[in-house]
Amino acid sequence: MKPMIWGIVGSLIFSGSAMAGDKMSYPAAKKIDHVDELHGVKVPDPYRWLEDDVRQSKDVAAWVEAENKVTFAYLEGIPQREAIKQRLTELWNYEKFSAPFKVGHRYFYFKNNGLQNQSVLYQQDSLDAEPSVLVDPNQWSKDGTVALGSTSFSDDGRYMAYSVADAGSDWNTWRILDVETGKLLDDEIKWVKFSGAAWTTDNRGFFYGRFDEPPAGAAFQNTNLNQKVYYHRVGTAQSQDVLVYKRPDEPSWGFGLRVSEDGRYLVLTVWKGTNDKYRVLYKDLTEPYAMPVDLIEHFNDEYTFVGNDGTTFYFVTDLEAPRKRIVAIDLRQPTEIREVVPQMAETLVGADIVANQFVLTYLKDARTQVKLHAIDGKLVREVEFPGIGTASGFSGKRTDTETFYSFSSFATPPSIFRYDLLTGESKLLRRAAVKFNPDDYEVKQVFYASKDGTKVPMFIAHKKGLKLDGSNPTLLYGYGGFSIPLTPSFSITRVAWMEMGGVFAMPNLRGGGEYGEEWHKAGTKLKKQNVFDDFIGAGEWLIKNGYTRSDKLAIQGGSNGGLLVGACMTQRPDLFGACLPAVGVMDMLRFHKFTAGRFWVDDYGSADNADEFPALLAYSPYHSLKPGTKYPATLVTTADTDDRVVPGHSFKFAARLQECQAGDAPVLIRVETRAGHGAGKPTTKLIEETADLWAFLVKSLGMKL
Repeated sequence: MKPMIWGIVGSLIFSGSAMAGDKMSYPAAKKIDHVDELHGVKVPDPYRWLEDDVRQSKDVAAWVEAENKVTFAYLEGIPQREAIKQRLTELWNYEKFSAPFKVGHRYFYFKNNGLQNQSVLYQQDSLDAEPSVLVDPNQWSKDGTVALGSTSFSDDGRYMAYSVADAGSDWNTWRILDVETGKLLDDEIKWVKFSGAAWTTDNRGFFYGRFDEPPAGAAFQNTNLNQKVYYHRVGTAQSQDVLVYKRPDEPSWGFGLRVSEDGRYLVLTVWKGTNDKYRVLYKDLTEPYAMPVDLIEHFNDEYTFVGNDGTTFYFVTDLEAPRKRIVAIDLRQPTEIREVVPQMAETLVGADIVANQFVLTYLKDARTQVKLHAIDGKLVREVEFPGIGTASGFSGKRTDTETFYSFSSFATPPSIFRYDLLTGESKLLRRAAVKFNPDDYEVKQVFYASKDGTKVPMFIAHKKGLKLDGSNPTLLYGYGGFSIPLTPSFSITRVAWMEMGGVFAMPNLRGGGEYGEEWHKAGTKLKKQNVFDDFIGAGEWLIKNGYTRSDKLAIQGGSNGGLLVGACMTQRPDLFGACLPAVGVMDMLRFHKFTAGRFWVDDYGSADNADEFPALLAYSPYHSLKPGTKYPATLVTTADTDDRVVPGHSFKFAARLQECQAGDAPVLIRVETRAGHGAGKPTTKLIEETADLWAFLVKSLGMKL
């Protein structure tokens, strides 16, 4: 999702070995004489050719192959790499469970035995019954790169629609399984992206959103426009699906779909970017020829459908409530908005109706709180958790009296609980048995001042007994965008890092969703620099308070977090000892021209806008690299089938970084094959990639294991 000045024409030459003395030698990449003029500013783009699809371009494929050869030669030369991989494998090898959920008379949950590439979906007739496998994605490919994406069950639990993602692509193919018989039906629904499946309560079919089939060879590059809503009847071909809604006059619109629990309404939530600002339409399913009717006719505020009582619809909204609240709208009087649960001091981040009460998830300084409210809005109780951490789950229907959730923290492995919605009792069902001792670690939350004085929270986790003498290798991780909050949750990779003697720090930067829409907006568009200042401020605080020093400080982030790392390392190359930008948005002038990039204009702005262009150019990582600069040791990571943030971002950034590097620190790129933006990546690839990242940090930060 994310942006130069040079020229010189060259030829494509691949030369050099992994190292020449202490200084790296990199594959030479051709430079072309390409210049764009934007709002009167000439912007050279000599590596434009690296935007070409690696699956289609022989030149790009050759460059990637040469870069990987250099990178893996370097990584293989790190003595600690194999031991790190072995320990990661040992830590990873524990049973992982999702919170159960109930459909019809069955319970379902995901489980991974430990090192399975993909988690397996199980079913059981009761919580005490013997479970059986329903879907095992590990049978779909030898290398584990074909993953189970989303699932959606018919109301009676007989059918399950599920999506299949190949090599991490956002493009999904949907199939239908007869849960009763275990038979896979012939139905196959293609060219679906950014859509679930919303079943009608007669269990005969579902609504979904799809795009037109892209031209040959363009599936991983073309912008995604003109999503349409269809209805699919079980047992029929996709060619027979009924077109329900389209807006050719609004090609940027996309549609979230949900059928109300009473079965009467299809609710269409219209989005056109990443901001939670929605139009809403509804279609009366009891009227065969009814057209969708506008309910919310603007994109000014969030309106997330929670449920309904007849013609009364309940929504989460940020209308006059930046930390969000619950309101009701009667379809018979759509201009009247009634408050049900007012805005709280905490930020509302999730809502459902279970056991005929609102189950509301809040964030208090990025820690999970869950509160139950009656349908009239009165507080029933707050759910008690076993500590400071992250809880997820709490799904169900209005007739259910139980729900399930998972709880974890940085040093607390996930535990699965059953929650009785009538009594408020939580019962532990499972606790992950990880081969480490949580009591050996401590987690704290601090608040530090950013450049403009804004107080920013940061979690810090490490082994107990840490000496604040400035010598500790420290990994600073951040995101800061799209109203996405970072919460304290369990990660085997971070446990391994702390076990190696590292400090893990995670600030809650502006641009995220930790404190509502005001916090989010303070890190978007012309205010995006606040996010980078917050991250740089976190690093400076860690140094000032004795946790680490610059040559021991590494930064890490992915996607929008990859942009974060790229921007901060180009603005303050002196502050960091190592940088790990993953699948990052590195060209802020062209991100909106590929696949889903157009959605990100909500957060970033657009180079097409004369007022926003200067700010984008100023921090665009690709354009901010300067020849003759000593950059920190850097390992860029991306994947060949990433069709969310196309790998051309990372390719161009790495080529330019290698050209500009004046110091001896290695600046490398690792390109994964048959992998995408991150979702569905098999366990083997996750372990291998993490081992490479931690080995790179061991060498770059001078760690002694």
